[in-house]
Amino acid sequence: MTNEIILSNRLKNIMDFLPAGSFFADIGSDHAYLPIAVCQHDQSAKAIAGELNEGPYRSALEHVTTQRLTDQIKVIKGDGLEVIQFEPVKQVVIAGMGGGLICSILEQGKHLLKDVDRLILQPNVNSEYIREWLLNTDYQLVAERILAEEGHIYEILVADIAVTKARYEYSDKEILFGPYLIKEKNNVFKQKWQRERKNYRRIIEQMLRAKEPDLIKINQFKLKEKWIEEVLKDD
Repeated sequence: MTNEIILSNRLKNIMDFLPAGSFFADIGSDHAYLPIAVCQHDQSAKAIAGELNEGPYRSALEHVTTQRLTDQIKVIKGDGLEVIQFEPVKQVVIAGMGGGLICSILEQGKHLLKDVDRLILQPNVNSEYIREWLLNTDYQLVAERILAEEGHIYEILVADIAVTKARYEYSDKEILFGPYLIKEKNNVFKQKWQRERKNYRRIIEQMLRAKEPDLIKINQFKLKEKWIEEVLKDD
């Protein structure tokens, strides 16, 4: 018996960036909700649900089998991008992790990305690490989206294989805020950076109370706080 999977708003937004007839890998797929929902809506789509840990791997396998989608979705147990080494996937989704961990997965498995023309990345924190990582690759940031759900704010970064060899450069400010998000500056963006400004102020105050304050780090946080004020004022 099959039931239509109802995705969270976060996963629905990720799904928006997958083309019709996609063959994608969802790294850290958990219950395989995203691959199932995509394949339920698009019978020409195929997916790899990749999981490292036994529990989530078995859960994904069970869900895919119950939904009768084993012809479209392959559940593979493995570490990061190693699940795609024998699969000619065209898109890779890595969602729900820290930006640092996502970069680590991409860096360790970048030799496996030869057939992949799109990366859809949703970091829970530190999206700037991903933007910086992309600058040293053949991928080019083509879209960004920011959304709020259940008290959390999420960013989605989409990067495609660059059509030209010209290397893209972003300023430090664009890497922090996102070159697309800083242009759009929607309400969720403003909400996030108002929150971050308070956070930076708290960190600076705590660091200044130390016996030997780290002035280099303090000045780095002060610079980011200044950028936030400029961006929020600049309407």
